[in-house]
Amino acid sequence: MASISNWVRYMAHKLEYSLTLSLKKHTREKLSDKELIGIVMKNLFYGRITYLHSNKGQEMAPTMGTNENTLLVRKLPVVDTRYVFVGDAVVLKDPNETNKYLVRRLAAIEGYEMVSSDEKEEPFVLEKHQCWVVAENQEMKSKEAYDSRTFGPVSMADIVGRAIYCLRTAVDHGPVSNSEFAMEEDSPILAVELDVDELAKDHKA
Repeated sequence: MASISNWVRYMAHKLEYSLTLSLKKHTREKLSDKELIGIVMKNLFYGRITYLHSNKGQEMAPTMGTNENTLLVRKLPVVDTRYVFVGDAVVLKDPNETNKYLVRRLAAIEGYEMVSSDEKEEPFVLEKHQCWVVAENQEMKSKEAYDSRTFGPVSMADIVGRAIYCLRTAVDHGPVSNSEFAMEEDSPILAVELDVDELAKDHKA
């Protein structure tokens, strides 16, 4: 059971998420104050700030298994450098198939200079709202790893969440190692919303 301090921190995260979503909807649809408050309350008391996502492939080994993984993913209120950090395992839209999603490590963000190991390639700086994502599996060659080394920089807006827990099998599961700041931020969310039985039930062996 989550401690009182975790519940307080969790509700603060949830309120921030609910307000951000509701204000976005208000901007798009010009809601009345009553409608806006109703949506905030609904998200705050009935919504979750995580969802389950299935992932399969060698790219994120050893953090994730090469067979089917069931991930608990934290939804992010806004995808920018206040909420997502270098070192995080992020879920993002496939840049070539937007109905599919990838899980990769966030390796660099806007302003970073990218230098290739190939001397023929010129260094470049990531532009505003761009990021660089990489596969984690060190045994894969760069051409085999479907990441920014093959498809280039991606927009931060394509990131939809951060993987915070991974169930590889019913007996092999645990928190995903992310940046230190992200893990601190996500700890109350794990304490309240993590349900290993739910992950196991959803898992495709």
